[in-house]
Amino acid sequence: MAHDAPAAGPSGKLVIKNIGLLLSGDIGRPILDADAIVAVDGRITAIGRFKDLDTEGAKTTIDAHGCGVSPGLIDSHVHPVAGDWTPRQSQINWIDSTLHGGVTTMISAGEVHTPGRPRDIVGLKAMAIFAQRAFTAFRPGGMKIHAGAPVIEPGMVEDDFKELAAAGVTLLGEVGLGGVKDGATARQMVGWARKYGIQSTIHTGGPSIPGSGLIDSAVVLEADTDVVGHINGGHTALPDREIRCICEGCGRGLEIVHNGNERAALYTLRTAREMNQMERLILGTDGPAGSGVQPLGILRMISMLSSLGEVPAEVAFCFGTGNTARMRSLDCGLVEVGRAADFTFLDRPQHGAGKTLLEAVELGDLPGIGMVMIDGVVRTGRSRNTPPAERVPEVV
Repeated sequence: MAHDAPAAGPSGKLVIKNIGLLLSGDIGRPILDADAIVAVDGRITAIGRFKDLDTEGAKTTIDAHGCGVSPGLIDSHVHPVAGDWTPRQSQINWIDSTLHGGVTTMISAGEVHTPGRPRDIVGLKAMAIFAQRAFTAFRPGGMKIHAGAPVIEPGMVEDDFKELAAAGVTLLGEVGLGGVKDGATARQMVGWARKYGIQSTIHTGGPSIPGSGLIDSAVVLEADTDVVGHINGGHTALPDREIRCICEGCGRGLEIVHNGNERAALYTLRTAREMNQMERLILGTDGPAGSGVQPLGILRMISMLSSLGEVPAEVAFCFGTGNTARMRSLDCGLVEVGRAADFTFLDRPQHGAGKTLLEAVELGDLPGIGMVMIDGVVRTGRSRNTPPAERVPEVV
């Protein structure tokens, strides 16, 4: 497969059979009673028992050989720059490597590591439009990258957000990484963005790198962004009382990241569970960052939250799939008719303590990935990054 895999054209009819465990991504019903999926031209058309489905005329048939199938994982917080290269770590192929971690969709929280990133209003708008266009046209390994997330600066007016939206920009970069750091100004600009269909995220916690600053609970609540970015810090987290204040003070998305404070992540999980609002939890890596890039970051977060947070594994998978899809208004992340046919095939790792995929995750192990599909097209076979899966699917 070419490294630069463009968006696939019509992929015809796809049949997946002999699924051992079908994870839906829906936190209200995380496991489906089904062993087969049918998709046509990259969209799910039927889910159920193989014997009951119309499987004739398939262009591609995949025998899952009893392994599990999950919606493709979603990384809600990345910082892409140019193609499959990051100047933050001077590393290439990090996106393709993340595909081998089961991630099929990435959401930019701002292209902030761009050398010489413009801070003037004309320049930041131009860079956002460029990034949106570039990552729409260039999909490493087939990865879906929602990019072009401008970092707001003082002096922006409503017409700037209207212009960005008209150009196809749908995201704001982390509020607080630019010159706007007070809640009142941020709230006004977030409101303008929301008016034109642009979703917003805010930096939460202490400075992530020299030059950034503290964004505390008061600013987070006043700004009222759609997503509370890395509520567990990036890496420096707010005190527990401020994390609880945010959880209780708004109804927005609570994003937990790999490159954050693990203890604060578990505290956020416990707080959301006490509030019976675990549907608000979504996952990101916040990579590339000072700690590197994490091809297995979303899998690691699912395993950590399940094993140490005592959450059923099938529910933890929803944090990195369906919760994010609904919070971000994506057409993937859930095994539902009409959704994109993005799937991660996975199973218990060979020689692990867990006897099943779910038990392995609940014991803290990473599952092995045997295949990744995007838009009904096989993008990877057995992962080069995960432990080897006990069972792997086969194209037949």
